[in-house]
Amino acid sequence: MSTATKIDDKREFRELYAPGRDPAIVEVPEMTFLMIDGTGDPNTSPAFQAAVEALYAASYGLKFAIKRGPTGLDHVVMPLEGLWSVPGQTGYPEGAADAWRWTLMLKQPDEVTAEMAADAIHEAAVRKPLVAATKLRLERFHEGSAAQVMHVGPFNAERPTIERLMAFIDEQGHVPTGRHHEIYLSDPARTAPEKLRTVIRHAIR
Repeated sequence: MSTATKIDDKREFRELYAPGRDPAIVEVPEMTFLMIDGTGDPNTSPAFQAAVEALYAASYGLKFAIKRGPTGLDHVVMPLEGLWSVPGQTGYPEGAADAWRWTLMLKQPDEVTAEMAADAIHEAAVRKPLVAATKLRLERFHEGSAAQVMHVGPFNAERPTIERLMAFIDEQGHVPTGRHHEIYLSDPARTAPEKLRTVIRHAIR
């Protein structure tokens, strides 16, 4: 019987998942994610909640499949991440939330193959069933140079933190590019709003 080796990429990539309260520039390497796309207000959209559920179901399926495999690797399922945008805008999406476009993602170990992901997605789609699981995909994502900061507090109080990040980007002689990126380190169902921790990140050039 193999002895499981447990890894936690939040520790391996501490610089990316535990930033300080002051903005900083980081280099984000290419990583493997399960992803799902959608549109609409995350607070009211059934599609958003279904996407989150499907992502976690497939990710836990992959966790157990890898642990049962020859490597015996046991990994911590990573926090939910989201890429946000509105057509024609750069930075934090403005305007009616119904028009927001989002891509939700969960980082996966590099050992995850397309075949393993397909099996986990199929299992997630039929076990409950979770129709949204059929929209999941495995994809490599390379963010590259980015500026980021830790926001502590409610999601609806992020604006001052985002404005500080954007001012920092400008001061450093960079411009934001790509989509607004958030990493949700806290479970809002178990954490008081004033204690929620969210990584705010934006790719730069």
